[in-house]
Amino acid sequence: MTAASTDFSTMVRRCLLTFKPFRIFVAGIGFFSLCFLMTSLGGQFSAKRPRDYPFTMRAEVLGGPESRGVLRKISDMLEVIMKRMDTLSKLGNATDSHRLDELSSALDRIQPIGLVERIQAIAQNMSDMAMRVEQILQRSMASNRVRDGTLGQCEIPKDPRYPDCHSKVDWMRARWTSDPCYAFYGVDGSDCSFLIYLSEVEWFCPPLAWRNQTATPTFKPPPKTQAVFNSDVGALLEQVGTGKESLSFMKRRMRRLAAQWASAARRLDDRLRSHWREKKRILVHVGFLTEESGDVFSPKVLKGGPLGEMVQWADILTALHVLGHNLQISVSLKDLQGFLGVPPGRGSCPLTGPLPFDLIYTDYHGLQQMKQHMGLSLKKHKCHIRVIDTFGTEPAYNHEEYATLHGYRTNWGYWNLHCKQYMTMFPHTPDNSFMGFVAEELNETERLNIQRNKVDNMAVVYGKEASMWKGKEKFLAILHRFMEIHGTVYYETQRPPEVPAFVKNHGLLPQQELQQLLRKAKLFIGFGFPYEGPAPLEAIANGCIFLQPKFNPSHSSLNHEFFRGKPTSRKVSSQHPYAEQYIGRPHVITIDFNNSDEFDTAIREIMRTKVEPFLPYEYTCEGMLERVHAYIQNQDYCSPEAPFPPVNASRTWLGSPTSPFILLPNSSILAWAFNVSSYVSWPPLSALRLLTSLEGQSCVEACQSAGLICEPALYRFINIKEAFNALDLQCEGVEFEMNHLFPAFSAEHAECGLQKDPLLFSCAGASAKYQRLCPCRDYRNGQVALCRECL
Repeated sequence: MTAASTDFSTMVRRCLLTFKPFRIFVAGIGFFSLCFLMTSLGGQFSAKRPRDYPFTMRAEVLGGPESRGVLRKISDMLEVIMKRMDTLSKLGNATDSHRLDELSSALDRIQPIGLVERIQAIAQNMSDMAMRVEQILQRSMASNRVRDGTLGQCEIPKDPRYPDCHSKVDWMRARWTSDPCYAFYGVDGSDCSFLIYLSEVEWFCPPLAWRNQTATPTFKPPPKTQAVFNSDVGALLEQVGTGKESLSFMKRRMRRLAAQWASAARRLDDRLRSHWREKKRILVHVGFLTEESGDVFSPKVLKGGPLGEMVQWADILTALHVLGHNLQISVSLKDLQGFLGVPPGRGSCPLTGPLPFDLIYTDYHGLQQMKQHMGLSLKKHKCHIRVIDTFGTEPAYNHEEYATLHGYRTNWGYWNLHCKQYMTMFPHTPDNSFMGFVAEELNETERLNIQRNKVDNMAVVYGKEASMWKGKEKFLAILHRFMEIHGTVYYETQRPPEVPAFVKNHGLLPQQELQQLLRKAKLFIGFGFPYEGPAPLEAIANGCIFLQPKFNPSHSSLNHEFFRGKPTSRKVSSQHPYAEQYIGRPHVITIDFNNSDEFDTAIREIMRTKVEPFLPYEYTCEGMLERVHAYIQNQDYCSPEAPFPPVNASRTWLGSPTSPFILLPNSSILAWAFNVSSYVSWPPLSALRLLTSLEGQSCVEACQSAGLICEPALYRFINIKEAFNALDLQCEGVEFEMNHLFPAFSAEHAECGLQKDPLLFSCAGASAKYQRLCPCRDYRNGQVALCRECL
């Protein structure tokens, strides 16, 4: 009998667990509660279709006491269910609970799955929802009382100086709940609160006479202090933080180069002792490392992924720190919001106080995140921003209206910044500022060891991913006849990379081991990709010769998928144009890899050639510190430029016709006349060299052909009719136009074109119809970013 009872009990328990009627019942209660809420409120949920505003719209809940009563009843009902469930669960060990044994056992089996917790969560959610609806109802009734005249009314001012005030108040009436930031600034649904907000937080309505204007805080800029070089990177390492492999990579690099940065700081400090350096408040927001941008780089650090961006960011952070500035670092959206002090919400409201930073270094990802969360404030403060931009952004792509009208619009660009606010990895785009990075320098002992230990028949291939080796068998076979080939291709133990058997693959090497490999090798060879990375400079600095392919035709956004969509029309003539143009033979050899004879000849030449390690000054720690220092102290895009030419300026100019330019001796190049008033400019006007391009030639090319650099900051001084006269270009007509090729001369029509919008002053760009006027300058030896008098 006992056995039969036990079997029956087990059967009942299994039945309860299999059919799960109680679980279905409780889930039904939760679903019923939500349905009951919706039907009880009925048509009281209303949402208006948003008009064309840059904000999102959420439903507004309207109703009265009956709605709150419904919510309370649902909450009370769930509370009763919870109490009864708790009682049932406690009856399991009681002596009078034998009749509920099966149900209690079923409950014990169900509870670990989280049923009770789910019911608790439903009750809590319903309670939270009731509170939120209560708040919305209170705001709604307050708004109704305002319309009924029961609260203090504010008349909307009619001031011709604020033509948008009325429409903005109408917008606020309909949409003030679309972003929590409005409530953060005290908006409560009344017209008075709208007018206070629109006059004191934004600027669409006039100040209200009855408001205490002295209550509006006046912000004084912090006192200027002097920057002092800081060679200790310990505090910087703590600021960088942890949690990402990319950050660990950057910190390892900072530690490894710390001694070189300290030595460079001492040398530069000795040279700048007579200069007062202002200490700046700087925010560095590395947008591509945030989770919100996807952070595709961190997981690939140990798998052969691209490291060039992290190399550059590590060096930027170190340079700013060593120069002695007040630095804050952000690699998350939460950090960015906290540092900027943006109000909570969706970015619809501006910042009310001053920007807490003098400079903000970020990338395109970070720029987009700042736009989302700074809202209207971004336009006001964007002059403080510097965008780290590997491949560069040309003016035609940067100017939003012009890019849209003339087919230059891409997924990047169109930010309407001053183009010098974009900072590149190499000095390939003079319209932008050259930021760069550093390569490790060798001491004398290391240089001597390299000379003794070089292996003349040893080559290392530039390519950490197996895909970069595909289709290169022909070159490798020729190279193998002369040299032992080494690779650093990433692979997993169970899946070796698909590279030829004669290649000695070391796998992905730590930086120090890679350096040792390069110090032994004679040749570092690239197969065309990746473009413009730091590795070739590191190889040349360790005594290698870099052999790279020439591209014919040059790669650009017009003919190559990699560059398509990038905000530049730059033509890339080889895998590493900087190495080809600024270093060249014997350290860099650029040939047509499709010509087997030329390839064979180049390998033989390399084996015979002796070279010493070489590193351009601008890629040393001292060179980068010098360049970044000059930018920080001299580049100012927040202060308005004085108009040029000033009124009656031509009366002080000499010549016939009058002109502020003089012809340099034995040259067709013009310079700024020394006896003409000097105007504030950086680079200084003394560096200006004015010339004309050939038809179909850009100013980048025209200046390079004269051994100079195009300098867009000097364009405003040559964007005058007198410049054409000084160059003997006879203008039958002069027109002002938004055209990224202007100022320019059309010989066919004898027309002179002057630039209408300074944002379109561009060194890049060419047309067969125009000879362009080009502002060139000289440059310091080993430092193309700075003119000789720029320090």
